[in-house]
Amino acid sequence: MKSSLTLRPLTLHLGLVLAGVALLLALPVLLPQGLLNAAIQMLVAALFASAYNLLCGQAGMLSFGHAAYFGVGAFATVHAMNAVGGAGLLPTPLLPLAGAACGLAFGTFAGWFATKRSGTYFAMITLAIAELVHSLAPHLPGLFGGEAGISAMRMPAWGVDFGSTSHVYYLTLAWVLVSLALLYAYTRTPLGRLTYGLRENSHRLRFLGYNVHRVGIMVFAVSAMFSGIAGSLQVVGNEAANYVVFDPALSAAVVLNTYIGGVKVFLGPAFGAALMTFFGYAVSDLTQSWLLYQGILFVLVMMYMPAGLTGLFGAAGGLRRRAGTLRLLPLALLAVGAALLLSAGGAFAIELLQRVFSQDYRAMAALAPGNPLPPVALFGRMWAPASLATWSVPLGLLAVGAAFAWFARQRLHTLEDTIDPTAPAATAGITRTGGMA
Repeated sequence: MKSSLTLRPLTLHLGLVLAGVALLLALPVLLPQGLLNAAIQMLVAALFASAYNLLCGQAGMLSFGHAAYFGVGAFATVHAMNAVGGAGLLPTPLLPLAGAACGLAFGTFAGWFATKRSGTYFAMITLAIAELVHSLAPHLPGLFGGEAGISAMRMPAWGVDFGSTSHVYYLTLAWVLVSLALLYAYTRTPLGRLTYGLRENSHRLRFLGYNVHRVGIMVFAVSAMFSGIAGSLQVVGNEAANYVVFDPALSAAVVLNTYIGGVKVFLGPAFGAALMTFFGYAVSDLTQSWLLYQGILFVLVMMYMPAGLTGLFGAAGGLRRRAGTLRLLPLALLAVGAALLLSAGGAFAIELLQRVFSQDYRAMAALAPGNPLPPVALFGRMWAPASLATWSVPLGLLAVGAAFAWFARQRLHTLEDTIDPTAPAATAGITRTGGMA
């Protein structure tokens, strides 16, 4: 009976992975070219976040400068494209090997310095290395191309011309799937087990006779290598590289994506990166405040769901198994309703304030001093910013959403109190305040 219960989740997880791969393979048929380009960026971000999670989530070493290794892989690839022309020993499908090699080499060098320290000092060293590369790049035009960057061109290889977005998508997908498989296989190796030991208790590893510094360097180098592959895939898709790839914003984005997805689940960072990349692609054309929404989401996840979105899904699935679908359904409806109402109210208030405080609106209001503030166009209607009725809409949505959230928390407490305490634990991670432990 126990083995049956053990095999069931494994079979379920394998089925979900295979279904996801099948969906990814069918995307070029299902999506237009514009969305397919977004899918390529999502795959690259997913691989970058998974590589970063090897260092941050599995080894417990928080890096603030992983864009350096992404950028090194990108420029190594663009130089390789121009040097060999996608032929010879390095045809176009194998170009990411250049990014992997340079990412590994630079990661080994930088990791030797960074892993000399731990905790906050490690994070500051990684940030300093990334800032050093970012500041030097504009002053080395022969290597990084200056402000214009370096461009290249994908060349035909292996009977494929790589001239269409679909060809680039399948090449990117193949490398991402292979890289994720290798990263997962790494976690099953002795070095992968030692990686978890670095996070849990490095002093015990040292007491057992392991060279903790050497293990840290190897983990750092492997993470940098796969980050370099992600940078390579970015260049293969864009056919250009600019020193912007060293920007600190990219290092911050991978931290945000990883934690939103969840560092405790192997595919959690990939899910978070894909989700946030799609969010930026879909929302950036609709509002100027999309970065603010990303920041708010990150804060909320860190406050109430430190295990990330995948941790929330896992806890919800465990609660369903213990309490049953019918008993969980009212809680799910209340939670979804609260999320939608709070999101609608927050978006209304943010968009209204953004328009009211914009330079164009202030200039328009200054043309008619003494007159009422001109109305603001929002969501297909005109709203008077000085009217109480206007602000009652977002306040009402937020109030009702907060009430739904309160009722959902009370429902969760009721379920926890009535569930058989001898049932298998499955709600680990949900706190009594409605967040994640």
